[in-house]
Amino acid sequence: MQDKRSGPRSGDAGVPRDDSASTFIGEVTDKDRTFGIRLADTDEGRNSASLLISKMYATRGYNVAKMEKDPNRITLSASDKGIVIGTVTLGLDSPERGILADEVFGDRVNEYRAKHARLCEITKLAFDPLVRSKMAMAALFHVLYIYAHYMHKRTDVLIEVNPRHRRFYETMLGFSEVAELRHNTRVDAPAHLMWLSVAYMGEQIARFGGHNSQPGDERSLYPYFFSQREEEGLAGRLIKLG
Repeated sequence: MQDKRSGPRSGDAGVPRDDSASTFIGEVTDKDRTFGIRLADTDEGRNSASLLISKMYATRGYNVAKMEKDPNRITLSASDKGIVIGTVTLGLDSPERGILADEVFGDRVNEYRAKHARLCEITKLAFDPLVRSKMAMAALFHVLYIYAHYMHKRTDVLIEVNPRHRRFYETMLGFSEVAELRHNTRVDAPAHLMWLSVAYMGEQIARFGGHNSQPGDERSLYPYFFSQREEEGLAGRLIKLG
């Protein structure tokens, strides 16, 4: 990941813009495009992520609440020349607030807690469909992995997934379905609960990360993750940032 900054570009009103005040993490280059990766840790950064989420989810008929500041949620954004084109959030389980999946799948979530799993969840993934960059998407997921594994010592990841997107998470990241289809009242749509081991993510990153130029027959997103050396360097910088 390159550690450079790029300024915002002009555009139409209502376009989700990058926020130069948000914590800059780095850049990834995919062919002739460079994407900035930031921590959406300011009001402007969260608003830009919320705007992209609202636009993408509205096309699918989902309801979605505005993103608010929450110490147990880590939101990242990817931008192209100052325009936010992707975002994803990592939610950390806590005794006081739990995770969003508790609302619909509380019984299954509690089963993991009973096994002493240190839970986190992936929520609010949105990516501009006109920007088809596996590198940018992989960068977001890899940074979330660093936050989950290195900084918060999480062991298990949960995600609520619409049936039409289940195959993506199975194939691209290795998630498994762990609960029957239920109605998610937050977005007013059906959802499966899916699970992934953080240790498994680490194994796949170590095996395939940094091999994007020669992915071979591997169909997952892991060849587009950073290499082990890049991961260690990035983890060290993020730990210093706190």
